[in-house]
Amino acid sequence: MPSLNAFTAPDSMLHISGFTLNLFGKYLAYAILALGLDLIWGYTGILSLGHGIFFGLGAYCMGMYLALAIGAEGVYKSALPDFMVWNQVKELPFFWKPFHSFSFTLVAVVVVPAIFAAGFGFLVFRTRIRGVYFAIITQALALSAWLVFNRNEMNLGGTNGLTGFKKILGFELGSAGTQRGLYIVTAVVLCAAYLLCRWIVNSRAGRILLAIRDAESRVLYSGYTPSNYKLFVFTVSAALAGVAGALYAPQVGIITPGRIGVLPSIEMVIWVAVGGRGTLIGAIIGAISVNWARSYLTSNVPDYWLYFQGGMFILVVHYMPDGIVGLARRFSEFVKKLISKRSLATQVPPGDPAAARDWERN
Repeated sequence: MPSLNAFTAPDSMLHISGFTLNLFGKYLAYAILALGLDLIWGYTGILSLGHGIFFGLGAYCMGMYLALAIGAEGVYKSALPDFMVWNQVKELPFFWKPFHSFSFTLVAVVVVPAIFAAGFGFLVFRTRIRGVYFAIITQALALSAWLVFNRNEMNLGGTNGLTGFKKILGFELGSAGTQRGLYIVTAVVLCAAYLLCRWIVNSRAGRILLAIRDAESRVLYSGYTPSNYKLFVFTVSAALAGVAGALYAPQVGIITPGRIGVLPSIEMVIWVAVGGRGTLIGAIIGAISVNWARSYLTSNVPDYWLYFQGGMFILVVHYMPDGIVGLARRFSEFVKKLISKRSLATQVPPGDPAAARDWERN
């Protein structure tokens, strides 16, 4: 896609506009988040309805760096971000100062969500809270975080969030070259996240995660400690969500508490459910396809998007429990059986059951 954006004429049918490239870059960032959510839900059987928090933490960390990178080019020509000047903040809060460094920001987008998830998971998993109770607690956590980030006292922009980003590492965010670079970086990180998740699910720990999902009590009686494995995968999942948020912020140009609350967290679950939970490629397909459908419908028939989303979720729950990937797998098996039957009909003489049995054995 970056090649089609850079090397084709704007009036060519193959040309991809900067807006479209930016849009798909956002989808790829969502796919990274979906991979992490699939690890904890699809492979471990733990439904989290609070992953918007980890996504938001990563996005806010990157947003703080980008807001400081504006410098004196803001509306008020101050070294402080514009919203602080508006709120009559006289000095940069202490927790903002390290985000002058891009290196620190890169570490923070991973470590901050991971530490938060590790602390929360340690308190929850050791008390053996699971199932619907875990889902409710994470939902409550998402609501609490949304309320906290909306407060101006947090010095994080309140309800308006952080916006007005102009540069990253000295490059103009609005330039076509920077947009292509961000898309490529996001695609590379998505590939790395996929390989990391694949390595985890194919490892011994991955097999134990599947066993926890299918029969946790047996894992416990076999001498393993399920809470340790749950904590590990929950932390990895949160770190991936944080990275996704950090890639989202510069491409979209804004991060608000609206990306942290309950509704975004539920939407993330829908992405994985539609694509096919328990399959890494399904999580990627779900995140990209659902968000593409959202962009298309909200642009053309905005009043019907919520109906479409609700209907899609009901359809998946009742008729496509394995999502798009499961549907494709069943269709492939159906075609193979159909081809096999036709091949049998052409190679075996009619009325000769013994020959048919021999053919099937061979």
